Amino acid sequence: MTTKIQRCNPYKLSFLSLYLHTNHCIFPYIYPLLSLGPIHPNISPALFLPSMAITEHRDIEKGDNKGLEDLIESLIDDKTSSKNANDCKEIEQSDSIAMVLLSTAVAVCGSLEFGTCVGYSAPVQSDISIDLNLSVAEYSLFGSIVTIGAMIGAVTSGRIADTIGRKGAMALSGVFCIAGWLAIFTTMGSLLLDTGRFFTGYGIGIFSFVVPIYIAEIAPKNLRGGLTTLNQLMIVTGSSISFLLGTVVSWRTLALTGLVPCVLLLVGLLFIPESPRWLAKVGREVESKDSLRRLRGAKANIFAEADEIHETILTLQSLPRARLLDLFDTKYIKAVVIAVGLMVCQQSGGINGIGFYASETFQTAGLSSGKAGTIAYALIQIPVTMLGVVLMDKSGRRALLLVSSSGTFLGCFLAGTSFFFKGQEILLEWVPLLAVSGVLIFIASFSIGMGAVPWLIMSEIFPLHIKGAAGSVAVLVNWFGAWAVSYSFNFLINWSPAGTFWLFSGFSVLTVVFVAKLVPETKGKSLEEIQVSINK
Repeated sequence: MTTKIQRCNPYKLSFLSLYLHTNHCIFPYIYPLLSLGPIHPNISPALFLPSMAITEHRDIEKGDNKGLEDLIESLIDDKTSSKNANDCKEIEQSDSIAMVLLSTAVAVCGSLEFGTCVGYSAPVQSDISIDLNLSVAEYSLFGSIVTIGAMIGAVTSGRIADTIGRKGAMALSGVFCIAGWLAIFTTMGSLLLDTGRFFTGYGIGIFSFVVPIYIAEIAPKNLRGGLTTLNQLMIVTGSSISFLLGTVVSWRTLALTGLVPCVLLLVGLLFIPESPRWLAKVGREVESKDSLRRLRGAKANIFAEADEIHETILTLQSLPRARLLDLFDTKYIKAVVIAVGLMVCQQSGGINGIGFYASETFQTAGLSSGKAGTIAYALIQIPVTMLGVVLMDKSGRRALLLVSSSGTFLGCFLAGTSFFFKGQEILLEWVPLLAVSGVLIFIASFSIGMGAVPWLIMSEIFPLHIKGAAGSVAVLVNWFGAWAVSYSFNFLINWSPAGTFWLFSGFSVLTVVFVAKLVPETKGKSLEEIQVSINK
């Protein structure tokens, strides 16, 4: 068995390598995530990041638009990938990606933990509220405090990952998550419950940074898109697992299942190498080359890639520093409006409220149990979000946003109508079916576009030197929106279930208008072409 290792021309600066220049940005430890797309299908990548739906992690500047299919093709048919490498020297090596795959498998245990955490609150709301005698306000705090912890974790993760390394950051994150789950499992009141939820939030905030960064730093160019997509797939899978297990086990037992990915991660870290790029950045050149050799194979020629890493670090260190006030320059203000506007649209549609409290929503609609709706919710996420990956470069970003926001409008309108019928006591036999259908249409529509595309567009519309400052502002807006929606949702439902969903549907209509009027199509354009078209 042989695998081809390609020696290619030096690549252009990619978003994935921007973490090396974070010292020049406000809130510098968040923005590498911006180029990596969403971190969870129901909650934005700023949530984790708060709206995390599966998307491809692309090296846009390098023209790398492949996703999961890139990984599959590379593993099954080496000849396919070699057709696009006319300017590369191919060197035969055996078993050169085994360590890369093992390292990725270990790292995405953090992604699985991420999904498990964010999906925890939906199926257990009723049981926890009864067992611990929690009020609506107390459970809303429990459900939403994870976003505060994750925000702090994301903000501090860059400094942590740069100080103790990528592996050290993942280990620290795992420890926080373990402490959080044990606190939730043993709690007898709201204080320890909230503390545990905050700890898990902080842990996944670090994961949201370090896992995709680590994978991007260790992966060969031809596998990078596919492997980073696996990160997102595992997040969705973890969320769905929580939804499904929560219908058959107690909330304390479900908390214990959250320990499994952490234990697997901590054990696996003992057997994988540190990121060679981080080692090179901190001046440990010999260890960097040793790590690179473990990842590429004992007989691989690693010198070209090692030189490329060194040159990239020097180049990024020479970039000008961006200031917050630079964002108000006439050259950038429209791009800032687009990016921040998309973040507002993403959160105002209600994804974090609907996703966090799905089971209770179904029960409010009249289902005897929220379990059936929750199971359907869990099962629909993965195939739909993978469909979004396929359509991303086929149909275009703008078209996906328009279709997605139209679908979220329809879903929320149907759900709101079902609650209106229930309140007026008309067509009562149709209320549960209409509510479940509306919520499922909403999550399917969100996952196919509104979850992923805003993060991809944001990574495309800013010049490199202001990407950090602009991204930081957009991320913080998204985080705040995630917290506001997840905290206020239960209060809104108590006020008026129909009014709540109609409010979200109204915001979806505004999203359609915003996208139609302001958001450009970026498919098939270089970064320079995109930025020129925005300022016309």
